Amino acid sequence: MNARQANPWAALGALCLGFFMILLDTTIVSIAIPTMLRELNAGLNSVVWVISVYLLTYAVPMLFTSRLGDRFGPKRVFLAGLVVFTGASLWCGLSGNVEMLIAARAVQGIGAALMTPQTLAFITHLFPPAKRGPAMGMWGGVAGLATITGPLLGGVLVDHFGWEWIFYVNVPIGVVAIVMALLLVPDWQPKHSHSFDVIGVVLSSAALLFIVFGVQNGQQYDWGAVWGGITVFEIIGAGVLLLVAFVVWQRVNKREPLLPLQVFSNRNFSAGTLTATTVGFAMTGMFLPLVIYIQSVLGLSPTMAGLLTAPMSLLSGIVAPFVGNLSDKVNGKYLVMFGLAALAVGLGVISWQAAPDSSPWSFIPALLLCGLGIGCIFSPMSNMTMGSVEPRLAGTASGIFNTSRQVGGVLGSAAIGVLLQAQVSSSIASEAAEAAAQLPPQYRAPFAEGIAKAAASTGEFGSAGGPSPMPGVPAEIAAQAGKLASDAVHSGLTDAARVTMLLPMAVLLLGVISAAVMRQVKPRWAAPTPAPEAAAA
Repeated sequence: MNARQANPWAALGALCLGFFMILLDTTIVSIAIPTMLRELNAGLNSVVWVISVYLLTYAVPMLFTSRLGDRFGPKRVFLAGLVVFTGASLWCGLSGNVEMLIAARAVQGIGAALMTPQTLAFITHLFPPAKRGPAMGMWGGVAGLATITGPLLGGVLVDHFGWEWIFYVNVPIGVVAIVMALLLVPDWQPKHSHSFDVIGVVLSSAALLFIVFGVQNGQQYDWGAVWGGITVFEIIGAGVLLLVAFVVWQRVNKREPLLPLQVFSNRNFSAGTLTATTVGFAMTGMFLPLVIYIQSVLGLSPTMAGLLTAPMSLLSGIVAPFVGNLSDKVNGKYLVMFGLAALAVGLGVISWQAAPDSSPWSFIPALLLCGLGIGCIFSPMSNMTMGSVEPRLAGTASGIFNTSRQVGGVLGSAAIGVLLQAQVSSSIASEAAEAAAQLPPQYRAPFAEGIAKAAASTGEFGSAGGPSPMPGVPAEIAAQAGKLASDAVHSGLTDAARVTMLLPMAVLLLGVISAAVMRQVKPRWAAPTPAPEAAAA
């Protein structure tokens, strides 16, 4: 099927189903973290790696995979990614330990990296600039809906079938997406013959891996030595140096660099890319402290925790298409700025409200504000960022744009993970020290030490009851200590979650500043002549 025979909306529907599956997997794991901690007998850092490694292998190859679409055809690369992603999803579900799960998630991320750049490239090909807003609205609605729906669907699957089913669910969806893509998506051939920047791929991959490894594992190694005399900060520093070397190489590479720096001369593209990075950081990072708080402190089941976020999901999905249409009529940067600010304020209200005895449903107004913000971000951000990109650079530009969002997600997962670990240890230890004063003097030190050890293990997150720090003591003292321990853990986890949620808020404010730099411009480049079906759409 060629572009002139294809119905652009049917083709977009097939592409969006695959895109939905990708984004679903960036958040669906979060709701299962307490269950995974228990059933996989893993620590918090290991389970966070299940999230981070997917985002890492998703983000790193995307500039390269966008070139594959330009050379071999976006449909063929999209289908290859669908097959890899679907097979890796089955492997994830069959994993019997956290190490195997991390490996399977890494392969799953590669499949996602093959698919994602092709979606935006197809939108710029199938829809003329004047009609691209509604298409971006549909794309943005899918992005926002999938990103927030993950916790609800994940909660139902974890409660009724087990954590493995958050991955098994991708298999039938993937098979349907493959069939739809074969039948509905045109075999468009851009016929751009690209060389592949192997040095650039190696430098960028190693840089991001070193930075993420150092940041996320810093707390685990107490910010000291990792292997021999090599320290965490030396690993992070090596990553930064490799990143600088990558940028220099892109500047001096006169053939065909992985990251053409000239694309950043487009003001909207540069600002939009930075904005997308902040969005990825915040939307990935916000769920980890929120899920641990509402499940381990407030005692909600995974299903109820997902249900709590359902109104946010619903509102974001409803708002996004309308915002996509509106972005063709008004300056889209104000919609993006409003969305970012609304999401930041919503997180701030949640952080302010959070207490060990809060009613879970009291958070719904703040979550609705977050959903409104998310619904206002994706469509105008994508439209303004990609709207003035030259068609011959569409594949590369979409790869850079999508990579920036995923890089933000990788950094958000790592930074939020390490900050949460540090805050959990310090907050629970502090609460335990205060609670110990209520016990007889001879039991105070063992009590505080037991609580601190339990906090360091992170294995207690799966239960709202808290640890039992003092075995073998008189029953009356044990009962008192158990109650104090539970209160200390709940208060410590609450404080840790509240502090951790301040980080994505701050990053979103940076996104507001970045979005303010964008300006409303009419597309300078004519899209390829659409098919008659596209013109009539």
